[in-house]
Amino acid sequence: MRVTLEVWRQDGPRASGRFEHHTVEDATAEMSLLELLDRLNDQIIEQGGEPVVFESDCREGVCGSCGFLVNGTPHGPVPHTPACRQHLRAFPGVSHFRLEPFRAAAFPVIRDLAVDRSGLDSLVRAGGTVAVMTGTAADADAAPQSHHEAEEALDFAACIGCGACVAACPNGAAMLFAGAELAHLARMPQGRQERGRRARRMVDALDEQFGPCSLYGECARVCPSGIPLAAVATVNRERLRAGLRGRNRDD
Repeated sequence: MRVTLEVWRQDGPRASGRFEHHTVEDATAEMSLLELLDRLNDQIIEQGGEPVVFESDCREGVCGSCGFLVNGTPHGPVPHTPACRQHLRAFPGVSHFRLEPFRAAAFPVIRDLAVDRSGLDSLVRAGGTVAVMTGTAADADAAPQSHHEAEEALDFAACIGCGACVAACPNGAAMLFAGAELAHLARMPQGRQERGRRARRMVDALDEQFGPCSLYGECARVCPSGIPLAAVATVNRERLRAGLRGRNRDD
């Protein structure tokens, strides 16, 4: 199976980038996009060139470290699937792939397809944590929670933090990511004691580093975890709740 590739090459954040054209003659339908890049890098190294830099870790759709634009779409065209789980068999009739890094002001290119997504880490530091007492674990029945609420919390906690939502948004907003964090922790008994403070800090970090949300909905369409657009509404709801309860209160 012959596959042609247009791959973005960039030596660093301040360097000019360009597309390189390559051909992989022995690609197979079972290859994932990352395995295709592995095969390409084998060829480039054999020819004495510099391999394409890209990120990967678990390759099981869990860690969120992989991610780039595939023919203009974050991760690729298969819904709710990260790049590491998109196989060539999902592209019937497609033999040309244009691979480039996530395009967002908040994600500067490190090199080639790898980008700096530490802006998402700053959102987690701002409010994606829970203060708990250390020592002996509390009894399981000490913090009751309904089954429905627990399932909703788990659905929002499924976010893998890949950043596809930011790359897909015309404004470079991170509302879907932030909303998933806020919605998850707001539904957990352990996360309610600093709920208001979390919302204020996370919203401040959003405003500082990411673009505004205009509800295009592109973020939810490309999310590999299937986080619903309702997460965006959670940001505004938690922002309003924190404002009404006063800035001097933690909850």
